[in-house]
Amino acid sequence: MFSISGYIRVPLFTLLVGIVICVVLLGDCEARSVGDASHENAITDETADYLRTHGAMMKSYMNLSVDPCDDFYEYACGNWKNVKPPRQSTNKRSHILDIGYTLTDVTEQLLTRTQLAEALNVSAELLVAQRFYNSCLAAELFPQPAADPAYLSLIRSMGGFPAVDRDAWNASSFSWFNMSAHLTNYGGRGLIQEEILPQHPFSPYFKLPELGFDHVVHTTHMANTSSRAYQLNENRMRGYLKAYNLTDDEISAAIDGVFAFWSDALSIEDMFEGDKDKCELLSEEKEVPPFGQWRSYYEIAWNGIDFHNGSSGEVFCDFYYVELDKVCAKHTKAVANYLAMRLLYRMDDKLKEPKEPKDQKDNCLMIVQFSLPYLFNRLYMAEHFTDEKHSEISDIVNEMRKAQRQILENVEWLDTETRAEALSKEAGITPVIGSYKNEELSDTLIREINNLTIVEGNYAQSLINLRVLGTYLQRYYGFHAESIPKDAKPLTLLVGMQVNAFYYNLDNSVYVMAGVLHPPAYHRSWPNSLKFGTIGYLIGHELTHGFDTEGSNYDSDSKIRDWWSTKSEAVFQERARCYVDHFNQYLIPEINQTIRGNETRDENIADAGGLRGALAAYRSHMKQLQRSGEENEALAPKNEQMPGLDLSPEQLFFLGFAQLWCADYQPEHYWQELTDEHTVDKYRVLGAVSNNDDFAEAYKCPLGSPMHPKAESCRIW
Repeated sequence: MFSISGYIRVPLFTLLVGIVICVVLLGDCEARSVGDASHENAITDETADYLRTHGAMMKSYMNLSVDPCDDFYEYACGNWKNVKPPRQSTNKRSHILDIGYTLTDVTEQLLTRTQLAEALNVSAELLVAQRFYNSCLAAELFPQPAADPAYLSLIRSMGGFPAVDRDAWNASSFSWFNMSAHLTNYGGRGLIQEEILPQHPFSPYFKLPELGFDHVVHTTHMANTSSRAYQLNENRMRGYLKAYNLTDDEISAAIDGVFAFWSDALSIEDMFEGDKDKCELLSEEKEVPPFGQWRSYYEIAWNGIDFHNGSSGEVFCDFYYVELDKVCAKHTKAVANYLAMRLLYRMDDKLKEPKEPKDQKDNCLMIVQFSLPYLFNRLYMAEHFTDEKHSEISDIVNEMRKAQRQILENVEWLDTETRAEALSKEAGITPVIGSYKNEELSDTLIREINNLTIVEGNYAQSLINLRVLGTYLQRYYGFHAESIPKDAKPLTLLVGMQVNAFYYNLDNSVYVMAGVLHPPAYHRSWPNSLKFGTIGYLIGHELTHGFDTEGSNYDSDSKIRDWWSTKSEAVFQERARCYVDHFNQYLIPEINQTIRGNETRDENIADAGGLRGALAAYRSHMKQLQRSGEENEALAPKNEQMPGLDLSPEQLFFLGFAQLWCADYQPEHYWQELTDEHTVDKYRVLGAVSNNDDFAEAYKCPLGSPMHPKAESCRIW
């Protein structure tokens, strides 16, 4: 549903053109508190009441029976899953991602801001959003009306639904590839998993398709019909097929067919363990011919714009698709049924209870918010992103950059030439607070809303139309690649109203989006110890991405260049390997799988660097305040502890970091995240603090304890 720490990756197989960087240097703030000192240090009664309430809330998340040196995540977050606010979700619940629900509540308010919309010249577009929202509220969404004529008509136009149209469906005219291509036009993911490159010409590239519905399936799930993976997917399919009044035998046969197809398709994936590089090697070893159907995808999905001239371009790999074509030929009906149900799944609101008003309202709000992001961003930024927030976050970014520069200056393993290159790159970082601004482009994207057709009394057709619009907006730059500047930024950077932060390696910039500036990531009234442990760490995480194993391939001009000496490069890779080995040791007992340290390496490096940098910045900042306070009482540091928590400022710093990642998982969520570049939240926290000597000192963890296992911890920066 939401994401955080959205390091914008550009695959290194893509040839890049250097971009001239724009350097933005922040002003000197050494004589001030972070933010406006005259207000920041004045603790009013209202602020004191808020801090007491927030301190009690933080304490309620903790499991105080656990020694922080034994399991800091359980100590910090052990009770969060029991006290978290109830909200509808088919995804994992996470404390930081729950900011998304804050933004959902804001969206409800923004839908009523007609005067604000008029002032911003978006009143016509807001009216369209209101009409869709009201249509969604009035619809019967539980159970999903899978048999709605609008959905069935669309499925038939894409390739058909043999389980429903048993006699009319024609296998000889069916193309699994073309139906998958049609699915992408509605944001659906069948057997083509499309992503958009974050650089000109913003063309599509492709990942290995993930099979399943509510639970991604792997070979290990196929043999056990009582497994959660099997049952969740069976129940989802059974619900869809029941809507068409099929007999139990017909439903079971269709479901069995899909599982049989998945089993054979997964056997292909198992041959290369889901690893693209290994798949490419198989393509070479077996001399597999190029998969020849990609031109059809561009005709269906991109109006004939073929970014790769009929070649496979950025596909996952030819071996996979050539073998998948054989499997699909064997399971033709099952593949068609699966893809038909993938379309239904894309349109499904996935409500868990019979029309709970609050859940349905949240669902409808999320649909309009995420489908029409540029409209709500315009309203949100005008009403909720204040100059005070911008000023304080800018100052924190400045503090973090000073800390990062000191780290680069002092790290002992860099030689003189490589250090100079690293410092040059740091000096060129461009910070963007709130969002990237391009008002003309935002206006153009907002005006597209006027092309959305709301069909009165037909929510299903209105939703189909909205999905088409949402996909078009995501592909907008690709459709207009010839007319947009070569240095255009990804469209996601225009949307401040998102729970995210980015490092963009094509122009060496760091983005702190406005939507993340809510608890548990930030509040203006918090003590600095908590601010630096939360938003400071998140900023440091993104800054460190400029110097992880991928970011280190880019120089100060954002060009791919090897600026490392042989000696420093060797040490860097050895230290990076330490993180791989460390995280490989974490077992997720709920699914009996280990963290994949190689895939999560850069995020773990960024977590470690961000946490160390944030504490260094906090310590430096407090020293500055102490010196200033001796000269001017108004600039004296305020209380750095949180009422109700018997913690030192630095202990509070680490608690704030850990509680960002308090989470509640079901087994399917672990499987979903197993292939993600971010480590599962619990081990993200444990890995960061157990490799942080300052944490061990703050909590007095003895050497050999689980959170301080050895004297030589993993460290790059």
